[in-house]
Amino acid sequence: MSFITLTTDFGTKDHFVGAVKGAIYSELPEAKIIDITHEISPFNITETAYILKNSYKSFPKGTIHVVGVDSEICSENKHIALELDGHFFVCPDNGLISMVASEIKPTKIVEINIHDRIESSFPVLDVFVQVACFIARGGNLTVIGKEINDFKKIIEIQPKVNLQENQIMGGIIYTDNYGNVITNISKKMFLEIGKNRKFTITAKKHIFTKIFSKYNEIAENTAYTKQQYEGHKLAIFNAASYLELAIYRSNLESVGGATSLLGLNYRDAVTIDFLNETKPEYKPLT
Repeated sequence: MSFITLTTDFGTKDHFVGAVKGAIYSELPEAKIIDITHEISPFNITETAYILKNSYKSFPKGTIHVVGVDSEICSENKHIALELDGHFFVCPDNGLISMVASEIKPTKIVEINIHDRIESSFPVLDVFVQVACFIARGGNLTVIGKEINDFKKIIEIQPKVNLQENQIMGGIIYTDNYGNVITNISKKMFLEIGKNRKFTITAKKHIFTKIFSKYNEIAENTAYTKQQYEGHKLAIFNAASYLELAIYRSNLESVGGATSLLGLNYRDAVTIDFLNETKPEYKPLT
């Protein structure tokens, strides 16, 4: 049985998701289709990259991940299929694979070239389904495309490091269901650059000088009830090990999230400044 996942910005109101699933079952009745999400913000490549990176590893090796975000083909947005970390990805070459492949290099990448045999204004349905089913049957990637050496990179997915200024410059790439914002700064980068030094996190006018290990750690003062901490801001490395700026017990309908209470949104800058600690000057006793 082949596992095929779907990640799109199609939503669930229209027929698109159902049509894609139907086409897969028509080609491969034994397929097992799993929806990762169809609620990606329209054309949001960084959001797609974040979700894909933090979901694909949970699936068995050999799973085929079909990604339909900003997938219309053009000279600057080709279609690719690749093998990476024992998984297969069928997607547009628009940079969304940058975060997934930031630490693991693809084993093979091909530029899909079956478009001359398929006329389509809906490539996920007509092209990506054909490619995914071909791979599921054990097909070799080089049959459906010409092997290439690289894929398109998008700079905003990767934070910048200024070692002279002891600073990491990142940004918000995703807002979760609670209204909390996730940055592109990983825990690994924070530890490597920070080297256990004191730090200041700045996002707009908001300052954070502590990173909590869990959300309810902020409410461990027994002199107050947990309800009294609702709405407090905090910084935390989330389950995906990315820096998140959150609101304790956030609820978009009552308390609010970091987007509403802190005014933080997609692409807003987030910086971490590390204290350049120096040893005290040695003065001999006199």
